[in-house]
Amino acid sequence: MSGALPETPFEGSRRLTGPNLYFGGCGVVLETRAEPTAAQIERWRERVAWAVDALGWPEPGPVVRAHPGGAALAFRAEPDQLLTATEVNEWAWCVARAAPILHAPGHPAIDDETAALRTLRSLAAAERDPALRALVAAAATRGVDLLWDDEEVSLGLGAGSLRWPRDTLPDPRAVAWERLHRIPVALVTGSNGKTTTVRLIAACCRAQGWRSGHNCTDGLFLDGALVEPGDWSGPAGARAVLRHEQVDAAVLETARGGILRRGLAFDAADVAVVTNISVDHFGEYGIASLADLAQVKLVVARGLRPAGRLVLNADDPELRAAAPAHPTLAWFAAELDDPFLTAQCAQGRSICGVRQGRLVLVRAGLGHDLGAVADMPLSVAGAARYNIANLAAAALAAEALGIAPTAIATTFAHFGSRRSDNPGRLQRWSLGGAEVLIDYAHNPAGLEGLLAVARALGGQRLGLLLGQAGNRGDAEIAELARTAARFSPDVVVLKDLDGYLRGRAPGEVPRLLGTELERSGVPAARIRTVLPERSAARTLLALARAGDVLVMPMHALAARTALTRLLDALVAGGWRCGEPLPADPEDRTDTASSADGAPQSGSRSR
Repeated sequence: MSGALPETPFEGSRRLTGPNLYFGGCGVVLETRAEPTAAQIERWRERVAWAVDALGWPEPGPVVRAHPGGAALAFRAEPDQLLTATEVNEWAWCVARAAPILHAPGHPAIDDETAALRTLRSLAAAERDPALRALVAAAATRGVDLLWDDEEVSLGLGAGSLRWPRDTLPDPRAVAWERLHRIPVALVTGSNGKTTTVRLIAACCRAQGWRSGHNCTDGLFLDGALVEPGDWSGPAGARAVLRHEQVDAAVLETARGGILRRGLAFDAADVAVVTNISVDHFGEYGIASLADLAQVKLVVARGLRPAGRLVLNADDPELRAAAPAHPTLAWFAAELDDPFLTAQCAQGRSICGVRQGRLVLVRAGLGHDLGAVADMPLSVAGAARYNIANLAAAALAAEALGIAPTAIATTFAHFGSRRSDNPGRLQRWSLGGAEVLIDYAHNPAGLEGLLAVARALGGQRLGLLLGQAGNRGDAEIAELARTAARFSPDVVVLKDLDGYLRGRAPGEVPRLLGTELERSGVPAARIRTVLPERSAARTLLALARAGDVLVMPMHALAARTALTRLLDALVAGGWRCGEPLPADPEDRTDTASSADGAPQSGSRSR
């Protein structure tokens, strides 16, 4: 007899530790493997309600979010009962499906309610944390922010915070409540421009005289200096910044994945920004359309305090359509005199956009001139239209935090003049007769904006480094290639993304990209494949000629760091296009090209 366990009737089951796609606050969600019937959903609701009532929990407020191929089944639960709540969710769904997969005593019995309740009560009692409950209640009474996770609990924010290990929480009467206070907090999400907008707001905070803390896909930062490298754009990164005892203002990059997996880390921010919505990550967690993605990004509105400002992109039709009835909405757009912005301003809302070449913020009918857009380094003389949008979004957010317009204008006048201001995002080098751009562009919309900047710089030839993470669908990968092809690149080097294969075979994504590039009119002779990201970048540099513009989207932090150091060294050494590059002891060039440079064909079905 085989010892293999049968497949569970759900794709995943997880805790939601903060405001999320389904409701504000904590809870749990289960992703089904197939579309449930109406009878199964009703049975799930009944069993959840029965278990919650028997356990003495508050009303669960169950939510069902159907999507092609399945559904998300979620309900509310207390912070110290979330593990037990996942057991309730799984048990209720198994009962609804008549699927006795999970067995007692480790899990509640599917076919014996008395035994199931005995197991659930035992799990709930073991998980219950009276010390956490007492601290949560005391903080709520005093209006003090509280953050918790599996390891720590903290009260207050930043420089006004205290924290304790989860297993040694103090009696509320022993807490020095007088030491606790909040700090200005901004949340930033969107498909593109998150990190740049976060860095702009953080720089405005420093111009105001505050010590800023921010998290993003590159790491954790204090006053603009890197503290911990890595992708910290989820709730763990947000908590790390909010708990740092030297932080006077926090700017938190809030990525789609973290929102869907765990929810937000914080529910009382002063401002939340959604930069834009574009095609990316379709198929994960039941998100199948731009409208779905807009709802995910707009979860940040649930992370605002009552008077907090929600900043949205008026040029984005998905955000225009999905915008909630929030009391303090603010809008930005390319043109300040856009009729929609004009109407919003007439209703007393804050707006920001460009008028006669100048970035203008209007609040309560009073306009603030933030400077000539062409003079702002981040705009690349006005060519980087997506960065103009980021500047406008950051201006509204910074002003909502209480930062003076003069400090915002001063920041925008110099931010981006140094490559260290915004690493990995539209960094420029002029070397050997060529222009090099490094950016994070990771989806079609981001790549299109970057290539538009490259074309605005002129140049005789366009060189492009191109790759994609393996967790994108074949259609998304093909669209990235079609976007590149529309700009008729003269040289394309295809790569894998180091550490981002995510289930794909090495070389699979480059093969898909190469096939679509050729189908879209890029000659095979212009395409090469070099799998390691670092080696692929060096290959494009080695192929450069004077007059080229080389566009290099870089994603792995280590590879990007190595490339920027190489470029700095080439500039310092007076390197010219066509000259040999210095040896790279870690170069692992691994081409998958035919003799004429064409990529190998074929792809694995997914």
